[in-house]
Amino acid sequence: MAAIVVAPARELGRMLAMALDALVILGTRRFSWREAVLQAWFIARVSLVPTLLVMLGFTLLVMFQVNLLLADLGALDLSGGIAGIAAVQQIGPFVTVVVVAGAGGTAITADLGARTIREEIAAMQVLGIDPVQRLVVPRIVACVAVSLVLNVLISSGGLVGGYFFSVYLQGVTPGAYLDSIPLFTGVPELAFSIVKAFVFGLIAAVIACYRGLNVAGGSKGVGDAVNQAVVITVAVLVPVSLTISLVQFAVL
Repeated sequence: MAAIVVAPARELGRMLAMALDALVILGTRRFSWREAVLQAWFIARVSLVPTLLVMLGFTLLVMFQVNLLLADLGALDLSGGIAGIAAVQQIGPFVTVVVVAGAGGTAITADLGARTIREEIAAMQVLGIDPVQRLVVPRIVACVAVSLVLNVLISSGGLVGGYFFSVYLQGVTPGAYLDSIPLFTGVPELAFSIVKAFVFGLIAAVIACYRGLNVAGGSKGVGDAVNQAVVITVAVLVPVSLTISLVQFAVL
């Protein structure tokens, strides 16, 4: 029974230690910006199409359900504000990091896992090269940067998609839709959305890198690590998202 609690706690401690090392290196030592740019381009390239598809599906689903309720209440003119709440505060950051973790994070885990089982990581350590500085930090920077950019894309796309759905299918006047957005979504909400995207991207990158650097069992271990990285990321993001939302509601 004790092993069930001790083993995850030990893994969490090691993961946090790696994350702290990466943050210290990011603030005090040089790292490869070229590697960070290459990783950011790769993550953005593999995440863009899934992001657009998920954004379209969520926009249609949320706006359809919300507008039906608003129509029953006679408050369709508030559809823009509701779209702002959904897209900017909740859907944007969460969908962004789920896509980044599912597309980019799995690639990061597989890449680092393959390096680990080929003993490239051990060889780097023998040569005095810090794998966290050389490999982890650029990937964390890339994941966070892409998460912030995709968050803006999804949030903007959600508002635009909600506009076309509400105006052209539900008969909401364009002015009413646009005027209701600032009623519920202002600068503080945008700031919390950015914070969420930053924290979510950081978490996804740390988990992906940690699982990749701690692979055991050959190619099967790499596959297991990829699956575990996605599952763990989603499981961690739910309580973290809830915590940030509670802080947001308390502050605002």
